[in-house]
Amino acid sequence: MNHLYLVRHGPTHAKSFVGWTDVPADLSETDKIARLEAALPHAPIISSDLSRAVKTADAIQGARPRLPHDPRLRETYFGAWEGLTWAQIEAQDGALARKVFETPGDTAPPEGESWNTLSARVASAVDALTGDVIVVAHMGVIMSLLQKALNCPPFEALGHEIAPLSLTVIRRKADWKTGGWNALSINHFPE
Repeated sequence: MNHLYLVRHGPTHAKSFVGWTDVPADLSETDKIARLEAALPHAPIISSDLSRAVKTADAIQGARPRLPHDPRLRETYFGAWEGLTWAQIEAQDGALARKVFETPGDTAPPEGESWNTLSARVASAVDALTGDVIVVAHMGVIMSLLQKALNCPPFEALGHEIAPLSLTVIRRKADWKTGGWNALSINHFPE
């Protein structure tokens, strides 16, 4: 058995969709970061290659070994919707936006990626990890792994809150490549 300790990067305060847009994280909540760092095991840490994940991983790394940043752990690529607010997206692509988020699967934003594409990309990154690993990534990445752990439809996984600097822990059993995932905690804030 091994565990994935999934940490969402620090808040960006962006009011628009910033999937692959490289915006910085606000890491000013040093008490929250210290509690998170103290709650994590001594395990390798890996992050998305976007600066908000990299800098959050730097802040909680401590003496833990660091694995190379992995672009497969990036947030969903929103394509033409990058940098737009929900109101702007709804005004120009309302029906498509509802389909993307209400029935996630193969439908994608214009020039972006679908839920299934995101999930396959993230799975390829996580399948390469062995043992206990701390993964600093994004809301969509964590939700795609949560879907696998809860064995639920994508829409149900999207219903979970994954707040900045929260911890979600997933256990993978010995047969994890063919199933055997469990969510131990979701959106937890260590005290």
